[in-house]
Amino acid sequence: MKDATLPAFKYHPDPVSTGSVVKSKTKCVCCGQVRGLIYVGPVYAEEEYDECICPWCIADGSAHKKLDAEFTDEDGIGNYGEWSKVNKRVREEVVYRTPGFNSWQGERWWTHCRDAAQYLGRAGRKELIALGPQAITAIRDSAMPRLRAAHPGLADGPIWNKFLGSLRKNGSPTVYMFRCLKCGQFGGYHDYD
Repeated sequence: MKDATLPAFKYHPDPVSTGSVVKSKTKCVCCGQVRGLIYVGPVYAEEEYDECICPWCIADGSAHKKLDAEFTDEDGIGNYGEWSKVNKRVREEVVYRTPGFNSWQGERWWTHCRDAAQYLGRAGRKELIALGPQAITAIRDSAMPRLRAAHPGLADGPIWNKFLGSLRKNGSPTVYMFRCLKCGQFGGYHDYD
């Protein structure tokens, strides 16, 4: 088993801490090597490639070329046109050469400043608070329209406080956090199982 340095991913800087890449003795279906780490996020392809592609084959694009594999739903980049538009080169980098992440109802990749943002991972109440006021405000702003619709007649403060208290990093509801590479702003969205 090779003990190599994990490749750098511009838009997913720490796929081990986010849980998209795990230690494994599995041989990569693309390169045939056992490298000690394997990707466990979503794979969109004609064949099933669950937990059998190494991060190196994602990074260099060979998993996409050899297996016709994609790692993020392309339409989810920018939340189906709701967030900042990005060019084709950025979309291809995220879809073909960046580890995706598992989500409850399909991943959405936050975009800002006409670029894809860095995926930081899931956050519950504790993690969101640790990221600071800007992160809390970003998630509050994104969540409140949906929360208001679900709780008509209630004031925003109580709705938000109840929701914030219910967030779980590895449970439901959870938050998927991102940071803009250009301006540093936090963003993301929440999801339920």
